[in-house]
Amino acid sequence: MSILLGYVLLGLSLAAPIGPVNAAQLDRGIKSGFLHAWLVGLGATVADGIYMLLVFFGVVHLIELPFVQTFLWLFGFFVLVYTGIESLMGAKNVGLTASRSAKQSYSASFFSGFFMSLFNPLTILFWLGIFGSILAKTLTQAEPGQVWLYSAAIFAGIVVWDVTMAGLASTLRRFLTTRLLVAISVLSGLSLIGFGLYFGMHAFSVLFL
Repeated sequence: MSILLGYVLLGLSLAAPIGPVNAAQLDRGIKSGFLHAWLVGLGATVADGIYMLLVFFGVVHLIELPFVQTFLWLFGFFVLVYTGIESLMGAKNVGLTASRSAKQSYSASFFSGFFMSLFNPLTILFWLGIFGSILAKTLTQAEPGQVWLYSAAIFAGIVVWDVTMAGLASTLRRFLTTRLLVAISVLSGLSLIGFGLYFGMHAFSVLFL
């Protein structure tokens, strides 16, 4: 049980560092409430699950191709910059008395997180590097059934963090002043644009340098 809990904590620690998805969850939770923030995280978690399966089935070498990596950097750039600009434009609508019915649909929140994670090269590097090495080590020490169990524990940790972030974002909406809510929304948008520009710089360096 202690080993299983350790893998859950590993999933939590891997999901916890602030990144594009966490920034988007915070922004969506403040603007639209818990469910929208949770759906952003759920979309990202589904993308994580896809990469986990790719690692299991040994097809991750396709992602190591320079052409594929450049495409991912570029697509990540466009997704993050677009989401960040959208966040900045919607910041003025944040308020304590604002309606919790978002202009965006639930599916839009889900696919926002999904594509943000799916085309995030940093996510891919994690699954190739950290999870790949963990999987290789575990396969030498445990039965295949245990490997799936430990992988599910890592995934459970990621899901727990998703729910935690969604709850935190929606709670902030209730207790902070309108000015602070707007400021957090603006910072979230700038953070997303910053990550997007970082991805764009990598794509530019690969293409032209």
